[in-house]
Amino acid sequence: MMVNEPQPTIPPNRREGVPVMRIDLHCHSEASHDCKTPLKQMPGICLQHNLRVLAVTDHDQVWGGLELQKMVREEGLDQDLWIIPGEEVTTREGELIGLFLQERIPPQLTPEETVQEIKSQGGLVMLQHGFDPLKRYRLRPEATARIAGSIDIVETFNARLSRKRWNAAAVVWANEKHLPQCAGSDAHTMQDIGEAWVETPFRAVHTPEDLLAALKLGTVGGVWTHPVEAYLRKQWRQFKQKYGWS
Repeated sequence: MMVNEPQPTIPPNRREGVPVMRIDLHCHSEASHDCKTPLKQMPGICLQHNLRVLAVTDHDQVWGGLELQKMVREEGLDQDLWIIPGEEVTTREGELIGLFLQERIPPQLTPEETVQEIKSQGGLVMLQHGFDPLKRYRLRPEATARIAGSIDIVETFNARLSRKRWNAAAVVWANEKHLPQCAGSDAHTMQDIGEAWVETPFRAVHTPEDLLAALKLGTVGGVWTHPVEAYLRKQWRQFKQKYGWS
């Protein structure tokens, strides 16, 4: 399914008679330095998996999410698929995600300055993979403690952590802070999009308030893959793409 083809209305999946959808709040596109997923192919993949809310959170870039949001709107898919422009910002003490952004936030600010930049755009602060000590760019624990009161959402299922138990640690922390929980595929290839999700009753998500309400009613789930295996799969897929292999 290509975004430039006319698209029919795609009915949502149903659970016990209730229309439901999935949300993935951590995904990369061709706007990231380490990802080659074409933006134009992402809507079709999302709809195939009943993924109706996707946050595009490229490394230190926001244009990918803004461009995909524009594509979806121009192709008349914005009643079936909602794109959240975001950015995985490299702070001086590790990465932090901003959602609902309109402008790029520069890297190498302090975590506090990064939070301020996100909030100034009316965005949400999301703590991702912050409890995995083997994640090279995780937000340092001392920084997490300092900005805890400004965090809006905690990623409690990341499909690419080094061990499953770090997702469990995130659940404990989020519950202690009474914070909404989300999931992120952390997808760096097209095939990985939607491997982590929140399943929730179908509803439009246009604003931060809409998202928080949807997460509140949702259930976190996903498929964990060891990062070494995920990296090898990514390299193989990109090799096949480079040489035109099916």
